[in-house]
Amino acid sequence: MARYLGVDTGGTFTDFVLYNDSDGSLRLHKVLSTPQAPEQAILQGIRELGLAVRDAQTLSVVHGSTVATNAVLEGKGVATAYITNEGLADVLRIGRQARAALYNLAPEKKPPLLPAERCLQVPSRLSAQGEHLQRLDDIAIENLLSQLRELAPRAVAINLLFSFLDESEELELEQAIRQDQPGLFISRSSDVLPEYREYERGVTTTLNAMVGPLMQGYLHRLQSALQNDTGQAVPLSIMQSSAGTTSVQQAGRYPVNLLLSGPAGGLKGAQIVAAAGGEERLLSFDMGGTSTDVSIIDKRIGFTGDARIGGYPVAVPMVDMHTIGAGGGSIAQVDAGGLLLVGPESAGAAPGPACYGRGGRRPTVTDANVVLGRLLPRAFLGGAMQLDRAAAIEAVNTVAEALGLSVEQAAQGIIEVVNDHMVRALRVMSVERGEDPKEFTLVSFGGAGGLHVCALAEALEMRRALVPVNAGVLSALGMLAAEASRERSRSINRCVQDCNEADIQAIFDELAEHARNELVSDAPAGDAQDDCQTSFSIDVRYLGQSHALALPWKGLDAVEQAFHDRHQDAYGHRLAMPVELVTLRVRVTQQRRAFVLPPWQPEAKQHTESVRLPGINAPVAVVNRAGLAVGQRLQGPALITETSATTWLAPGWQAEVDRVGNLKLYDNR
Repeated sequence: MARYLGVDTGGTFTDFVLYNDSDGSLRLHKVLSTPQAPEQAILQGIRELGLAVRDAQTLSVVHGSTVATNAVLEGKGVATAYITNEGLADVLRIGRQARAALYNLAPEKKPPLLPAERCLQVPSRLSAQGEHLQRLDDIAIENLLSQLRELAPRAVAINLLFSFLDESEELELEQAIRQDQPGLFISRSSDVLPEYREYERGVTTTLNAMVGPLMQGYLHRLQSALQNDTGQAVPLSIMQSSAGTTSVQQAGRYPVNLLLSGPAGGLKGAQIVAAAGGEERLLSFDMGGTSTDVSIIDKRIGFTGDARIGGYPVAVPMVDMHTIGAGGGSIAQVDAGGLLLVGPESAGAAPGPACYGRGGRRPTVTDANVVLGRLLPRAFLGGAMQLDRAAAIEAVNTVAEALGLSVEQAAQGIIEVVNDHMVRALRVMSVERGEDPKEFTLVSFGGAGGLHVCALAEALEMRRALVPVNAGVLSALGMLAAEASRERSRSINRCVQDCNEADIQAIFDELAEHARNELVSDAPAGDAQDDCQTSFSIDVRYLGQSHALALPWKGLDAVEQAFHDRHQDAYGHRLAMPVELVTLRVRVTQQRRAFVLPPWQPEAKQHTESVRLPGINAPVAVVNRAGLAVGQRLQGPALITETSATTWLAPGWQAEVDRVGNLKLYDNR
């Protein structure tokens, strides 16, 4: 009997999904996160699930970590030195001239990623064609080592110009530093991100270095805690931002690939459960305690290499999503001008919303839902955690008094403001990309998503929505369904007419072999090693453009024509200009566990009661989701409660239970 445990560490809760492959059963669990030592919450959850590290032969863990993410967002990476060519030491400080707010003539300067004294230069230069114009010598390397000894950093980032064409001098520097200071964490751009654009490559490589020692330390503590008395450890995999899993060793070496691991798990989970219900075109939002992650799935999860984390460009492959500071823990306040604001500041796990009874006093979105009766104190977390409604009312009343409203009106205002934030985020991922939301199904998950799904669908004029089975722990469930993956890339920057298809294919094959070897070498003993799936894609643009479109690789002639067609679809025109191939990308995946959602079976007798909610004239039914049968329909208004979440079925909406337990929502008005 094999069991697989998915663990998603969030800002407020750590979620667990335990899958038993002998009967396909699932067990769900939640504990409050412990941000200062995330492994403590994980170990607590394992104990409360009745598991033990002695189960190393039958238990495997897949984990989505926020350690690297929090370090970047909070600016708490380790002291790092940056090494580049002479004349390029200020690249990280200068960045791009593009401004986030175009008409803000006095934008606030973001602090540089590293202070100037930690940006070191070496006399070396490679041309754009890969020719050595100036080579490193022993004197230059010794001078660099002397500077590093004086700075005494914990990590080093090496980023030489055009190193994606020739990595030899970066390798030479890495070897010299390792011999001189063996304990340093070294991040090399030709290894982390062998692509053009020295600023983005430099930032990505530096972030990888800054969080590397932290991530390695955390994973070492977690893996040690998962060892039994004989030294055997529970197998541990880590979720990546690309919606695939990797080994602990690879995660520690490339922590920059983990910055969206939790949200990536949610997207994978949404794709799996929605597909089981026959839905493949999804507009999704994951509303947790701290933030909301929005994405679009058109049969496949979208990826991007242009993500920004904490304002910094991170060019490694990530799921394509837009994140805003709007969650259940988002704090509401009235500014000096009398305007109601919600977020991005969050109450987090400690002290949390006022209704948690853990010392929080400031009003949050969760408190507003409690005041409106949409979160029932006795039903929260299946009754495992009792909410304090009086504390929620007291907190929301501070907003009510400032605005001259009743407590219920203030609570409704908080909900409307946070809904508006999420609607705008959903438009960014759909309308602003030329997609009509009405052609998609709105999928909500996360602990707070179901409370807002109907309102968001109405605002976007969407008539279909879906609340997945186990929506409150969907990220953890998605981690169980994720395949192991490796991604490799290399920039070539060549016009189509200057390319030879055999040469391009040779580069693809080289990247694929590298990725496949890494994947197979990390596979647990006994896993098949010949079932890897490989996909090739390429970034293409017109010569002179700054941005490229990603296309599947089907040969030179096919990709050129496909680019013209795609450019026409995306921008409404095509150009009579040379087409440039920018970056080759390879993704190798391996499915390491069979994961099939079990057919839905009611787990409890259905017991329906009614409550009165502010602003709703008729009594509102309260239904336990665990007691619903396949095909059963509910009419709004209704509250559908479950252990990990609550769904508010608004008036005019209908819900139907599909074969795996998803709630399919329809606007009947």
